[in-house]
Amino acid sequence: MPAPRKYPDELCERAVREVRTTGRPIAHVAKDLGIHCAAGVRRAEADAGERDDRLTTAEHEELKQLRQEVAELWRANEILKAASALFAQELDRPRTRPTK
Repeated sequence: MPAPRKYPDELCERAVREVRTTGRPIAHVAKDLGIHCAAGVRRAEADAGERDDRLTTAEHEELKQLRQEVAELWRANEILKAASALFAQELDRPRTRPTK
């Protein structure tokens, strides 16, 4: 399956404006413009507080950032676990006194 085409932001913004000002269905506006920007229209509606079933752009960005932070913390935790295991092995070894 080929990757979806990326449309210029201006074209998607135009579709959003047209849907919001004319009240025409998203599918009709998208067909007229030859694009598929339904997600952009839905995102704009969520940003305007008109939809509760989608995240706003700010919420989406925050979620993305928090997921990156969680992944980084998991990596740091794994490093700390490995280091503590290494130090525990070092402490468990019997110590010998140097002979004089």
